[in-house]
Amino acid sequence: MTTQGGQGWRPKALRDGREPDPRFTLANERTFLAWIRTSLGLVAGAVALEAFVGDQIAPVIRTPLACTLLVLAAILAVVAFRRWITIEVAMRHDQPLPVPQASILLVIGIAIGAVLLIVAVLGGTSL
Repeated sequence: MTTQGGQGWRPKALRDGREPDPRFTLANERTFLAWIRTSLGLVAGAVALEAFVGDQIAPVIRTPLACTLLVLAAILAVVAFRRWITIEVAMRHDQPLPVPQASILLVIGIAIGAVLLIVAVLGGTSL
């Protein structure tokens, strides 16, 4: 399915405004893909935690930590997509770029995960 001008399918938000320099669009796409790789890394970490850690970390710490990583990964993927679209729209309309909300989310999520791991390491398997 194509739109007028043969440009292919585009979200409604990207149909108006001035087409930005392709280098900026591609840089925005690379940043989006970097956030997606981070999200996939969090999923892999959660799977590894549940599948390979075993009894080295008590389930009372391990399971909430894995769930925290999975929820963070899902939210990060959605936020990354929203940011990609928002930046594309901003470039098309010569508006300022948005503040990177995903960075704040990632920092808070990793901080929570680190605290849970510290508790697990210091507490041993006696929990």
